[in-house]
Amino acid sequence: MSQETLPMPLSAMSGSPAGLDEFRVGSPAEVLGLLKQCADGNILLNLSSPDGAGYTSTVWAIDAQRGIVCLSADANDVRLQHLLETDEVVAVCYLDSVKLQFDLHDLVLVHNGRNSALNARFPREVYRFQRRSSFRVKPMLNTRPTATLRHPALPDMQLSLRVLDVSIGGVALFLPDDVPPIEPGVRVAQVLVELDGDTRLQTGLVIHHITQLHHESKGARLGCEMVKLGGDGERALQKYIDQTQKRRRLLSI
Repeated sequence: MSQETLPMPLSAMSGSPAGLDEFRVGSPAEVLGLLKQCADGNILLNLSSPDGAGYTSTVWAIDAQRGIVCLSADANDVRLQHLLETDEVVAVCYLDSVKLQFDLHDLVLVHNGRNSALNARFPREVYRFQRRSSFRVKPMLNTRPTATLRHPALPDMQLSLRVLDVSIGGVALFLPDDVPPIEPGVRVAQVLVELDGDTRLQTGLVIHHITQLHHESKGARLGCEMVKLGGDGERALQKYIDQTQKRRRLLSI
């Protein structure tokens, strides 16, 4: 197995200041929604045990009333036999840029005619870990996050620019047509990014890309890298991204 498909070390992470709460999905409706996405997308699950046994499967069916998850299985695969000999099995998969991880309890191989499957107890919780990549989330419609900064070419001009989307390490800002242009490559030392009432980030910005939006928008998109955000700022940003995704999933259920 590659490092990306190995389970995250939850016991080590639980000792951090933030703990595991920001990554944990404990709502039965949310857990069910994530499992349905895995089933609908035929997403590959990497099953592993502490002794190194591994097997690749998919979610075949979900019986929420009985509390059972059914996974695809090849009864003749030696790797599966090794996996069934252990009591600790963890499933890892990816939905877009999000790594999902959950324990599989009471794993048992069942047969139905010529077909075989793995049945496991419905997981009580799923952990979601955002890949540190360019994956971005858009703020909820009922919020108006902003970035406050001095114009790089006109220090006396203070700007309050709307946040279009945000990722770990990056943010896109809306620059109206009536504001003097900002050149790519410019660095801004002090920026206050206010994403919501609980998330205020002090950071620096490097302007990497400037994209003119369609005519009706009357402005441009500034693609920026966050610099010197610090550990606390990164954790706050990760929590904001995770919570925004959770809210969007709940609205879609």
